[in-house]
Formats: sequence, structure tokens, C-alpha cells
Amino acid sequence: MSTFHDTFKIQSDRRPTFDDVTDSVVTALQKSKIQNGILVVYSQHTTCSVLIQEAADDVNYYGTELLMQDLVNVLEKIIPTCRTEGQYLHPGPKHIQAAAGRNEEAFWSLNTDAHLRSVLLGRSVTIPVVNGEMTLGEFGRIYFADFDQVRARQRTVRVQIVGE
Repeated sequence: MSTFHDTFKIQSDRRPTFDDVTDSVVTALQKSKIQNGILVVYSQHTTCSVLIQEAADDVNYYGTELLMQDLVNVLEKIIPTCRTEGQYLHPGPKHIQAAAGRNEEAFWSLNTDAHLRSVLLGRSVTIPVVNGEMTLGEFGRIYFADFDQVRARQRTVRVQIVGE
């Protein structure tokens, strides 16, 4: 039994972003030389999710695939974007004070919606590997979603593969 770990970086924007990371995950799988096992794609960031969906082909003016924009539109109805302090209980005064101690801008904490969306959708996917290939199905793609709209940041995508 072998274990392989890899990471790669992506850049988010100040709006929900969805990066198709499938090709990067395939590259990690090829580097691992594992033929049969389990592959996990994971986000260590608490405002991000990893999901499997088909490519929508069409995009809006911002370059967001239409299926992903539909997802944002649905999530907006059940978890509205945090636009001002007091809209959600979090962040409270202690959190703002702790953030200031880390040299963070107070408004960076107005991302409660991103935390809630991440919890709802999950921060990882697990994919069986059979004969050196992920079993994503005919149309399956892996997306790294960043729901944090208060600042653009570089994010780390983690890939862990266990098998033989």
C-alpha cells in the first residue's frame, strides 16, 4: 500500500470562483503511479469547497460557468451574501478583536456566508481510482469553489492518494 500527497495553488477573486482542477488532479494521480485505490481532493480553507459536477460549457461575462452561477444563485437564496456587520451573529466583537491582532482588516471577517456555504457543500471529494484512472463518469469534473467575497487570495488544493 502506497500513499502520495501533492498540492497546487489557485488564485481566487472577490466573488465566488470555481476552478476546474481536474487536469491538475490527473497530473497528481499520474505522478503517484498508483493504479487502484482512493483519491481525495481537499480544501484546508474554511470558506472553500470541493465538488464534482459536469462542465457547463457556457460562461457568463465574468467567466463563471453557467451551472456554477446557477449554484451561486440558489445558495444566495438560502445563505445570502454578508453585506454588513450584524447581518449574521458572526463575526462578534471578540472575533474582530482577534482578527485585528492578526493584522486583518475588520471587513475581512464579513464572510460568514462563505463559511456556511462551505459547510453545506463540504470541503473534499473522494474518488475511486481504478486502473490508474479516476472514476468520474463521462462528464464529471472536479471544481475548487471559493465563496469568500471579501478579498482575493491564493488557495492551496491538496490531493491525497492511497492505494497500490
